[in-house]
Amino acid sequence: MANVPTIFDETPFSVFDPFDVFSGIRFPDPAAGVFGKHADRLMKTDVRETDKGYTLLMDLPGFKKDEISAELKDGYLTVSARKDEKHEDKKEGRLIRSERSTGSCSRTFYVGEGVKQGDCSASFADGILTINVPKAAAQKPEHKMIAIQ
Repeated sequence: MANVPTIFDETPFSVFDPFDVFSGIRFPDPAAGVFGKHADRLMKTDVRETDKGYTLLMDLPGFKKDEISAELKDGYLTVSARKDEKHEDKKEGRLIRSERSTGSCSRTFYVGEGVKQGDCSASFADGILTINVPKAAAQKPEHKMIAIQ
């Protein structure tokens, strides 16, 4: 292995993971295929609880505001980011490695079915998406008496 070329800490044999306890072989994750072995570093999220609700701080470096969407459906908040890069390299020289790619990623959080889309707010600055989600109003359990005859 000493003669295997490495560029940016990757080798042609990077599918092998010597720390895999079960088989010694780590197969590539199809969901992470577009962003490679660093896909686990995308969309890192901090969730902070306040008296009024929750604040999500999500890292989305390299994305633009119009490449990000957030949807609230059936109590689930889904944040998606899609990058469509077209690389037309007209500079002199030969491209020997390209790590920028086209792809998408998403994360889903359960926020409760009582949360309405109009109650949530979001902003994006410096690669960080901030989403404020109010706490769902606690539903009081109904106590219905059954008449005993």
